[in-house]
Amino acid sequence: MGFMQGMRGLAVAAVLAIAAVPQGAKAEVPDVPKVAIHVDQDDPKVMNMALNNAVNIIAHYQSLGKEAVVEIVTYGPGLTMLRSDISPVASRVGDLALQHEHLTFSACLNTVESIKQKTNKEVPLLEDAQVVPSGAVRLMELQYEGYTYLKP
Repeated sequence: MGFMQGMRGLAVAAVLAIAAVPQGAKAEVPDVPKVAIHVDQDDPKVMNMALNNAVNIIAHYQSLGKEAVVEIVTYGPGLTMLRSDISPVASRVGDLALQHEHLTFSACLNTVESIKQKTNKEVPLLEDAQVVPSGAVRLMELQYEGYTYLKP
């Protein structure tokens, strides 16, 4: 008897849970489309893919009369993308930062500090790079803020 009562209780709970969801409920589309693009590879193809993704997303929403917010977050080997001394995409980053007000580039301070310790040299970053304490944490924070996560 106890088992059957427990099963009935679960069935009632399931019906109540289903009834609590409004019929036809859809995921809300944010008023401002926001995307966090993750770059953690020292690969020009990946870096260019991330930049292409950003440009295509911005262009798509501009065609709809909206302004998309895009943040490219780099850490680990992907920090190369935002290093002024060795970035294979430095000029493109600079051009896109000038063209798109809502496109930002974040560089992980943990990675910068790790490289400094290993090489005993400063790590020069592009003028358009903003330093964040942790690239991984920044990606988490952006997702909490409603950003869509994208990894090229």
